[in-house]
Amino acid sequence: MIKNIFRLFALLLVLPSMAFQAKKDPKPVDQVYPLLDAANSRWFYFSAATRPFGMVNLSPDHTIDGAWGSGYRYNEDTVKGFSHIHAWQMSGVSVMPVSFSKTPEELLEDYYSAYDRDKEVIKPGYHKVYLNRYDITAELTATHRVGLHKYNFSKGSNQAVLFHLDGVLGPSKMIDGSLKQLSPYILEGQVTNSPTSRRPNTLTVYFQVEFDQPIENWVDNNQSPHKIVTFGESKGQPLQMKVALSYTSAENAALNMAEELPHWNFDKVVKETQDTWNELLGRIEIEGNTETQQRRFYTDLWKALQGRRTINDVNGAYPDNTGDTFRIGQLPVNDQGKPLFRHFNSDSFWGAQWTISVLWGLVYPEIAEEFANSFLQYYKDGGLIPRGPSGGNYTYVMTGASSTPFFVGLYQKGIRGFDVDLAYEGLRKNHLSGGMMSRSGYEHKTDKGGNVEDYISKGYVPYPNPRGRFGGHEQGAGQTLEYSYQDWTLAQLALALGKKEDAENFLARSANYKNLYDEQTGWIRPKDVDGNWFSPFDPYNYAKGYVEANGAQFTWFVPHDIAGLATLMGGKEKAAARLNEQFEEAEKLGFTSGTSHSLETHPEYRRIPINYGNQPSMQTAYIFNYLDRPDLTQYWSRKVLDKAFSGLSPESGFNGDEDQGLMGSLSVLMKLGLFQMNAGTEENPIYELGSPIFNKAVIHLNPKYYSGKSITILAENNGPKNYFISKKTFNGKPIKDIGIRHGDLTKGGILKLQMSSKSK
Repeated sequence: MIKNIFRLFALLLVLPSMAFQAKKDPKPVDQVYPLLDAANSRWFYFSAATRPFGMVNLSPDHTIDGAWGSGYRYNEDTVKGFSHIHAWQMSGVSVMPVSFSKTPEELLEDYYSAYDRDKEVIKPGYHKVYLNRYDITAELTATHRVGLHKYNFSKGSNQAVLFHLDGVLGPSKMIDGSLKQLSPYILEGQVTNSPTSRRPNTLTVYFQVEFDQPIENWVDNNQSPHKIVTFGESKGQPLQMKVALSYTSAENAALNMAEELPHWNFDKVVKETQDTWNELLGRIEIEGNTETQQRRFYTDLWKALQGRRTINDVNGAYPDNTGDTFRIGQLPVNDQGKPLFRHFNSDSFWGAQWTISVLWGLVYPEIAEEFANSFLQYYKDGGLIPRGPSGGNYTYVMTGASSTPFFVGLYQKGIRGFDVDLAYEGLRKNHLSGGMMSRSGYEHKTDKGGNVEDYISKGYVPYPNPRGRFGGHEQGAGQTLEYSYQDWTLAQLALALGKKEDAENFLARSANYKNLYDEQTGWIRPKDVDGNWFSPFDPYNYAKGYVEANGAQFTWFVPHDIAGLATLMGGKEKAAARLNEQFEEAEKLGFTSGTSHSLETHPEYRRIPINYGNQPSMQTAYIFNYLDRPDLTQYWSRKVLDKAFSGLSPESGFNGDEDQGLMGSLSVLMKLGLFQMNAGTEENPIYELGSPIFNKAVIHLNPKYYSGKSITILAENNGPKNYFISKKTFNGKPIKDIGIRHGDLTKGGILKLQMSSKSK
């Protein structure tokens, strides 16, 4: 135990600066720290051998039972397999290199191995681990749809690979696993993800395996969920294995391998994978601050570009589970037969309005456009634009119509490479009875838990739901505020498209949040179906009418009308003073509900007034910009970054629910000093200014979307205590507003900020 503590302490001291010791000018991929928050990892969180949004996310698994607290867990000491899929409600194809002295049959029931952390190497696109039990060094990398393994056995040892085909693997129970041999070098198999409480339908993973050495023997047992293939004694040469995936057919798994990995050059795949990461991470260059903060920045940016996974094959075939029966869909293709866009598995866009919507729209517009087209493909197939699809299923994860701000923000920024009219049709449907606003969290078979009907007729969603319990997150006050904001964003698109009647209707609905403002207590407060205030009322009581939050946090969820909320509170000055008090109290707990999502219900943390460990209140520091106190935005945003988003260790990082890039994106934006309160959904949206932590940041713009070459952010006289902006110019002209409009910013130029330790 003492030895492990000293080892961890040494690791924390050394790792943040390793890349800088190795190279004076490291590439972005060298600065990423994959172990960030790995001690608190959930199934889809940890990444190593993967490409941006890759179908394959290959890594060792230490814990395999459940979606939470599973996968790669830093403080665990046993490897239980290398699996290829770590996605939202999906898993599959777990393998393990093994060696034996007498007979491989003994490994069918006992094959786990301790590993040597001192010999472990983890980089984006590469993972190396030493298995103590077998004296095997395993190296992993991946293309988009193919995992590549290299196993170094000790000379003379018996080489074998075990396949785990049934049983619990992360969020899913694997069923109907099978494996057969096609040739001395090739295997073909499949495993099926059984339904979960969040993903209602099964999903089959087809895979093809190819080795660079011939299979010598085959070991299985009807009583075991495992199969083993052996290769004879090692002659000192590595055993390599390719594993190609498909969610549609064995033939397409083989095609994915043939197209993406026709060779055995392991180092070439590592380089190509890291080159892919470098291109995307390199779109933002930073200078200044500490080496640790530079590494943390690129780790945050790396997180923002993964988690949400590709589900289509190279030929555009994809699994469609949106209907009553499974079907194989086909994406549109170009003249060369390549898909025009990828199709994605994705956790919810709940909270994306302040995170990936803003970051992708500015820095990665082509990725944002792909997601828009993918979500429209779901609409064509199943009749609804999803808020978080898994394996071709609608999962109805979280609440509201969270995809609406994403689409509207793209349109307002000129990112329109999708069918806008079809998108409006689908988004509008989601805001009416039978759409996404009708369904609460994970409500698969009914459409009553969202209760948009009462929201429309009464002007709020009652709490408790008078219709009954149908799913999760049936929290009327929180739902009302979400719907109000999302209605406002849809109204902006209706206005832009000349749909005047719709615009007036959704604008009127966007004021519904006011119906739950209680003048006596000064908080957004739940009402029951008869219009009575929820009682007894405690604004700090977690999830009593509020979605994954308390009333103190959720009261500020009015990103479309902060001025209106301030008026209800007695004016901007009183609202600012009140929010400032909440930040002062939240600072005592580090602005988060502990170090993980699971601690939110802890008696101490559940009462925190601002929580940057979950989505509902992570916009709050920027609210001060709209209350005529930009100095407080600058002050508190920097304080939040220092406490919640500056660590670089396996024990902390996002302090809560990272949710596939949401917290990483938020951290990146705040560190650049840019933000969008309403997700950039108004005409020519504004980027509000915060307090950048780097002396210089250069954002390289995509020339296919924006006329400018780059945006340079210069923070002169920056420092740990110089939170405040004393002077601000863009291309030499003073900035009089709280920020810069999208149309001006994307023409490129220099944003120069004079930083100071004193506010104006």
